[in-house]
Amino acid sequence: MIADHLFFAAINILLAWSVYLVLQTGVLSFAAGAFMAIGCYVSGYLSVSMGWPLYPALFAGAAVSALLSLPIGLPSLRLRGVYFILATIGVTISTQIILENIDAVGGSTGFGGMSGVTPIDAFVAVLVVGLGLAGASLTPLQRVLDAVRGDGRVAASLGINVVFVRQAMFAAGAALAGYAGGLYGHYLVFVRPENFDIFISVYAAFYVMLGGVNNFLAPVLGAIILTLLPDYFSVLQEWRPTFFGLAIIIVLLIFPSGIFPYRFRTAWTGRKAAP
Repeated sequence: MIADHLFFAAINILLAWSVYLVLQTGVLSFAAGAFMAIGCYVSGYLSVSMGWPLYPALFAGAAVSALLSLPIGLPSLRLRGVYFILATIGVTISTQIILENIDAVGGSTGFGGMSGVTPIDAFVAVLVVGLGLAGASLTPLQRVLDAVRGDGRVAASLGINVVFVRQAMFAAGAALAGYAGGLYGHYLVFVRPENFDIFISVYAAFYVMLGGVNNFLAPVLGAIILTLLPDYFSVLQEWRPTFFGLAIIIVLLIFPSGIFPYRFRTAWTGRKAAP
């Protein structure tokens, strides 16, 4: 039971990071559930129906998620604010409906037979991605992302290809969500399209908003709190969506920038990072 809770916490950390990557360019995506589903079903089909080894199937699922993010992101990322959010919500809902009508992966009855993933696999993924994000935060890439998130028009005037940067981070977030989906499916053994409904995307965004958007460690904090608290308090399990909503409202009222709003490099100095 404890291993299950820790595994799902690790998966939610990866999903939170997938949203965090896109949010670093100034846009909030609710497509994490769609790309998680794509990664799950692609890797599951390859491993079960095609006989692929586990890790090549997982990486292929992540790669397909990233590739499919291109035709989605190129038109959608030109939208702003609530229009982009609505577009990504539509992508998640449409993906669920499409999967329900693909007989090769079980349609609405679900797809099973996947296996081979343990909590260790999820922990290793979190460690590798975390180290990658820590390294990236110390490179010029972080300053490029800060410029794009701060004001896209100013960043463009400085010679930054804003559309390319946003598309690249959207694809990276899709790949990460797809890999998390592959781990998730191979751990559960059997999945249905409703396992990847819009609430998956909403929860992933909640993790980031609760922890904060200025630090790659902050979404980890948000994911752990919102994953483990409902699991260990039975009354919260029955009211999980309500608990999530109230938690976000309370935190944003008290901590508008999240629980941990500091940059990794300036966390110990007490100075807030630039918005």
